Amino acid sequence: MSALLQELNPLVLAALVLVLAALTLALAAGLALGRRQGRAEAERDARERTEAAREDAVKRSRAVLTGQIGEQLAPYLPGFPCRPEDARFVGKPVDFVAFPGLSEGAPAELLLVEVKSGDARLSAAERAIRDAVLAGRVRWVEYRLPVGGAEADKGPRERGRRP
Repeated sequence: MSALLQELNPLVLAALVLVLAALTLALAAGLALGRRQGRAEAERDARERTEAAREDAVKRSRAVLTGQIGEQLAPYLPGFPCRPEDARFVGKPVDFVAFPGLSEGAPAELLLVEVKSGDARLSAAERAIRDAVLAGRVRWVEYRLPVGGAEADKGPRERGRRP
């Protein structure tokens, strides 16, 4: 290769060096521009993802707040299964324990009420509680606080169906 370079005209050699230098500069400039464009696209994508995540968080927060407000107002809305004064808000794992007839002094039954809005579905725990009630796996337990002596050893008194 060195013999070939010695035989070339110095003008041609200078032109070849200039062409190689120009190609090297063009390649370096192309890589730099590509990197810059890639960074700009990545930053734009990150901003868009952040904005989308914030919008989603706001939507979810509004849905949760709307649901919580709805839960609190449910006893006063049409179609609630008992009078508001007969219902007690629990929140988790069910929204209300209600005693229809309690306000008249004679509760007739015990209701577990779960309030849902929109297309909300029962959680796994809520489904399990519903299934236990529907299957009759419900008990009454009277627990007496220990006051010392023999009463402390007796434990709770239970009535109802045992699972």
